[in-house]
Amino acid sequence: MDGMVLGPTRYGKAEVRVVRVAKNGDEHSIRDLNVSIALSGDQEATHLSGDNAKVLTTDAQKNAVYSLAAEHGISSPESFALLLARHFLTTCPYISHARVAVEEYAWARIPGAASRHSFLRLGQETRTALVHADADGTESVISGLRDLVVLNSTGSEFHGFYKDPLTTLPETSDRVLATAVDARWLHEGPTEEWDESYGRARSALLTAFADTYSFSLQQTLYAMGEHLLRSDPHVAEVRLALPNRHHFAVDLTPFGQKNDNEVFYAADRPYGLIEGTVRRSGTASASGSAYDRAWD
Repeated sequence: MDGMVLGPTRYGKAEVRVVRVAKNGDEHSIRDLNVSIALSGDQEATHLSGDNAKVLTTDAQKNAVYSLAAEHGISSPESFALLLARHFLTTCPYISHARVAVEEYAWARIPGAASRHSFLRLGQETRTALVHADADGTESVISGLRDLVVLNSTGSEFHGFYKDPLTTLPETSDRVLATAVDARWLHEGPTEEWDESYGRARSALLTAFADTYSFSLQQTLYAMGEHLLRSDPHVAEVRLALPNRHHFAVDLTPFGQKNDNEVFYAADRPYGLIEGTVRRSGTASASGSAYDRAWD
């Protein structure tokens, strides 16, 4: 169209989630990044005529994140961003500028865990409390937390499951197990040491997650609830919701590389959601009872 010109442009792959596990024997460390790439250069033809001969696909940009993470590791967000930017500038002659933005999600090992592959996402979870009180003096207190993000980089399997005609999930004997813990627990009697009680419960959940060799997230859920109950005799019941934050090993074979469960795509949805209750034997739980209404 007369009088029209193409202004500045850029294109790329946004929010590529990559988790890199570095293994030093039984001791693991992880870097968890969210990478966004934007490239500029000789891209006029694709905009004006649809000629894509000079377009480096955004899929190739995504693959570069995984391939370079596998080959070079990730020592820092800055160094990895530089590595990516230089890669695009040296491998595609039609790119004159590369913008790489990286967010890092920090993890620390779970304190006191026997394993060296169990991690706690840094950043405070949300602590919760729910109280019911009646005029007759009856009270109930439910403590809890949500968004306590944890990860085991090994020590988890999933196999032997029922397979119907639509089952495509492969069995695995080594996988990343990650979740954002949503837990609530009902106190059997009043206590004035709420902070201490919360600390014990939180520690029990983390310890059980880290120390349980898991064959399913359901098994881990039960272990976490059981350990919390054993840690505090004044807790009657624990209710847990554990979304399975899937980490899929990236297939690097098209690039001639191996992936020994070191480079992962962290998917946010859809996800499996495992929910369950662990209570002491003999605990009342009839539907509609005052006991169950305490949770609402």
